[in-house]
Amino acid sequence: MSALTRLVLATMPLVPTPIMRRLAGRYIAGERLEQAITALTDLAAEGFPGILDILGEGQGNEDHARAASAAYLAAARAVAQGDLDAYISVKPTHFGLLLGGELAFELYDGLARECAALGLDLRVEMEDHPTTDATLELFGRLRREHANIGLVLQSRLLRTPVDIEALLAGSPAAAGRLDVRMVKGIYLEPAEVAHVDPQSISDAFLDCCSSLWAGGARVTLATHDEVLATRLTQALSKGQLTTADYEFQVLLGVRRQLWQSWRAAGHPVRVYVPFGPEWRAYSQRRLQKNPQLIGHIMGNFLRR
Repeated sequence: MSALTRLVLATMPLVPTPIMRRLAGRYIAGERLEQAITALTDLAAEGFPGILDILGEGQGNEDHARAASAAYLAAARAVAQGDLDAYISVKPTHFGLLLGGELAFELYDGLARECAALGLDLRVEMEDHPTTDATLELFGRLRREHANIGLVLQSRLLRTPVDIEALLAGSPAAAGRLDVRMVKGIYLEPAEVAHVDPQSISDAFLDCCSSLWAGGARVTLATHDEVLATRLTQALSKGQLTTADYEFQVLLGVRRQLWQSWRAAGHPVRVYVPFGPEWRAYSQRRLQKNPQLIGHIMGNFLRR
């Protein structure tokens, strides 16, 4: 980590909110649900479906977790009311996973039922490696009850190929097709549990996707890596896969021209839209967990 990066991390809590908001504003729809719905509506007008995420994680308080659940229920209803092509995505620790699996299951279960009634899908996100076992256990329980549940897996983690084998072997027939959002993983993990070399992470991404496709899963490809995307599209072509088997997923505000080029080439593209009053805490946690992002954000800020 460079001296400049350490300095930025150390002084981040002192940065005035207007400056932080400007830094984060390109990547976050806003603080309120109405702003997120506006962003999704604007994207829909351009032909891009969406993913709705309320910022927040690491909840150590049951009241906060239940408040997050209520906010997600309101968001799901707003998406359905707006007739938007979007699904809901939730981090397990936002629903109190750190307090134990029962609370998280209760809140996900209630949201999954509401989403199903509204015709929406729900995705269980993946966080840092100490929560992986609990997240997979939670997903397994939910999948036995709901057909509209998807999961996130990280190619960075060394364990992911084994987790994929278990997911494919254990998928109940009644639950429908396994749906996985593959990401590289934003959390910087120790070499004992994760790939640390960028090329190894990309190679693992492709291998994981290939294993999932071979097992009959639908895989959504969360990346802005053009080289990796080319390798993925070659694998799609070789496997004679269709747009029912995949889509690219991108982050709001990140490399819009790339989205458009992929869509122009015939690939489905969906945009991840985060929002919420905890945007500042979220931004600071993300930068602390992955200091490499600081250079990208500062570069974008200076170009603007």
